Amino acid sequence: MRGSVATVPKKQGAAMQDWLMMTAADLGRGIGAGQIDPVALTETYLSAIDAHPMADRIYARVTHDRARAGAAAAADRAARGLRRSPLDGVPVSWKDLFDTAGVGTEAGTRLMAGRVPTQDAHVLEVATRAGLVCLGKTHMSEIAFSGLGLNPMTATPPCVNDHDAVAGGSSSGAAASVAFGLAAAAVGSDTGGSVRIPSVWNDLVGLKTAHGRLSLEGAVPLCASFDTVGPLCRSVEDAALVSAILGDTAPVDLNASSIAGARLLVIETIAMDDLQDEPAAAFETAIVALEKAGATITRTKFPQMNDAFDLAGTLYAAESYAWWRDRVEAAPEKMFPQILERVRGGRDVGGPDYVAAWTRLREIRQGYLKATAGYDAVIMPTAPITPPNAARLLSDDAYYKQQNLLALRNTRIGNLMDLVSLTLPTATPSCGLLLNMPKTDENRLLRLGQAVAPVIA
Repeated sequence: MRGSVATVPKKQGAAMQDWLMMTAADLGRGIGAGQIDPVALTETYLSAIDAHPMADRIYARVTHDRARAGAAAAADRAARGLRRSPLDGVPVSWKDLFDTAGVGTEAGTRLMAGRVPTQDAHVLEVATRAGLVCLGKTHMSEIAFSGLGLNPMTATPPCVNDHDAVAGGSSSGAAASVAFGLAAAAVGSDTGGSVRIPSVWNDLVGLKTAHGRLSLEGAVPLCASFDTVGPLCRSVEDAALVSAILGDTAPVDLNASSIAGARLLVIETIAMDDLQDEPAAAFETAIVALEKAGATITRTKFPQMNDAFDLAGTLYAAESYAWWRDRVEAAPEKMFPQILERVRGGRDVGGPDYVAAWTRLREIRQGYLKATAGYDAVIMPTAPITPPNAARLLSDDAYYKQQNLLALRNTRIGNLMDLVSLTLPTATPSCGLLLNMPKTDENRLLRLGQAVAPVIA
């Protein structure tokens, strides 16, 4: 990972180190004001990556040459007043399932070792046109099929709050790259919580976008009917900007954000079961703060959610196995046994069962929308547990299975119900608040998130 680095005066170097923990939006504003040089900014990030003792656990590959070329182009545009977006010149990382021309893209699995695509994934291409600087590819759960981030086949990124714990998955390295100051923002994917779990466990903002809004062309799939692209960031503003850039749309105006009068619903079915003490306390503290800020909180149940979870195994297993089957069965010994067992769960799902499961899930989705129509958002703890110890997960199979299902439980509601979803950090480390809205309401979700974030922090 080592690369040459620029030499700067000590005082200037100290100031440049502050860039590593600034929001992407603030870095973009600094570039626009002529206060931050994109080349110096990128060199600062590359130097930080190359010097970091855990960088090899976070980045699978660092794209030094591409980053420097992108930064030079961004600096030239800034000098001529031709910046292409608010984040033109800002360095970000990419989960290792987004194709990158001429750079290995292996989806965290030895089944794809040595795979080098010839062109960028569509969202990476769009982001590059907008001036985002690609720092490299981050480690992830194998084939994106785990919410824990444990990957003994490649690397297991650390949690920023406990280096012996997992970072959350499957966008584990994506979250770690931002939390440890090795990227200004990250792009990941979310099929059952893979953006939001690593975000909450590393005290970040994570956005699950609407299914189908952002292109998956050139992204290694897991379950095409649930896969989404999403940002992991330091702020709601960053999430809004990155999401807009990836979709080639105008960013939402967050200035009118307010929580006064907001009607928030807590669905106690499944989401409030078996909470660890820390997430439970953090959630109730957030509830009190939201009510003081003018929100109205209502609690209810939605029994049909149990049916949706009963269907999830059939749908996820069948879709993942359909795409991965040939690769898996050609070399099953190359896979982490926990992931192999999970993906092979789709072998015995029949066509009629799959179709029937989708028919029933669509009915439940309609019922959910009717039950929540009178509220601004449905809220819940982002995760019912805090980050588990990596060594114990490796040594205790039953513990791994239990923790993996719990990690993804609350976030999966957003995928099963076809929602947009935003996790926000609370004042308690590795504990977050999850906001869910219908899939057409991403801008409204971001505006509410902008208002909620400082209230619960």
